[in-house]
Amino acid sequence: MDREAYRNCCSLVKMPRQPYEQFWSSHFVDYIDKELSYSKFFKKYLLPNHPCMFSRRFTEGWKCRKQWVSEVGKPNFQKLLQEFDETPVPVANCNAKEYNANPKQVMPFKEFIQYWKEYIQNGHSSPKGCLYLKDWHMSRDFPEHNVYTTPVFFSSDWLNEYWDTLEVDDYRFVYMGPKGSWTPFHADVFRSYSWSANICGRKKWLLYPPGQEEFLRDTHGNLPYDVTSAELRDRGLFPHSEEACQPLEIIQEAGEIIFVPSGWHHQVYNLEDTISINHNWLNGCNVDIMWQFLQNELSSVQKEIDEWRNTMDSWHQHCQVIMKACSGINYAEFASFLKIIADNRMAFLNARSSGDSCDYPRHLSETLTTLGPYHAAFDLQRVAHVIECLLCNEDFKRLDHSTLTLQPETMLQQIRDTVQSTRGQHLLYQE
Repeated sequence: MDREAYRNCCSLVKMPRQPYEQFWSSHFVDYIDKELSYSKFFKKYLLPNHPCMFSRRFTEGWKCRKQWVSEVGKPNFQKLLQEFDETPVPVANCNAKEYNANPKQVMPFKEFIQYWKEYIQNGHSSPKGCLYLKDWHMSRDFPEHNVYTTPVFFSSDWLNEYWDTLEVDDYRFVYMGPKGSWTPFHADVFRSYSWSANICGRKKWLLYPPGQEEFLRDTHGNLPYDVTSAELRDRGLFPHSEEACQPLEIIQEAGEIIFVPSGWHHQVYNLEDTISINHNWLNGCNVDIMWQFLQNELSSVQKEIDEWRNTMDSWHQHCQVIMKACSGINYAEFASFLKIIADNRMAFLNARSSGDSCDYPRHLSETLTTLGPYHAAFDLQRVAHVIECLLCNEDFKRLDHSTLTLQPETMLQQIRDTVQSTRGQHLLYQE
């Protein structure tokens, strides 16, 4: 991040997200085929929360685009089997519905590839249904492979930074699916950003700007499983569906990377046999959206068990437990998440001022160095803003703060001292 981008956003409390009307009647997003600075991407797409597509030139150097793809642009089954063979992988059945998703099973990689070959030979059909390898943590399972590199535009990634620190999970995935496989209507975990790169094959994306999904709810308040279903025209079941804008329809070719912003609900189809890599990620630009999502999730839980509110002394604690089970995170873990992000940036800025080295993983050090001190200071200010929101939140106040890794008032003061000290030493004003 450069000085101008930092000065333009460092004093912002609310992110300057422009209205999404421009996408209501459009089938086009910006196509990036030339060099683009991080600061320009930050200003033009991250802050306003707008989608875009990167051309194949941004993935040309990836090993997987050569090793996983045949000369005719199809999945290289032989090479993939050599690499992954007996590896257990998660596989969804696109022909089956379980709640509002596809049920999954775990099978050996070679068994899925054998299915895929037979599916192609049978004219893209099978009595087993349409199976889709998805949400596979390939990078976590095979860290030595290094078959792709996260583009710098998506490198300010608090979500994976946090989970990498805990060493228990990540949100980096590989998808492999035959022609006809698809993902039902949804928005991404914690309302994070996502980026998705086609290693081979083609996808069709249907995207709805934030807020439009509210028109697509049925009379029970549920979102549709398939947004193209004819039942959405049933005004008795979906009374407001006609008020929704038409989805932004995007065809993604081999090698291209799509940036899907926070809270954009979408549905995705594989138009050919396709392999893709996808990361969910968030940072200072959309952490406020995550915080709003968490508040909404807790509110939903509280409404569900409201009838027991006066019969349980620990009702609020139970709400947090249920929220964690349903959403994967609760307020206490969100506070821990903010602490780790803040600690890493304060260590980075303090090390720059003292000349010492930082005691955290090399890849994180390289990322923070590449993004620079302006970005670290911006991140700290965004963390501080959310902590201030936490301190005003009645449900957060009810937590047992003695058990939290984050002590909000102390962290706020540490952040202010670090940013002030860094400015005093002119580290934020050096080119």
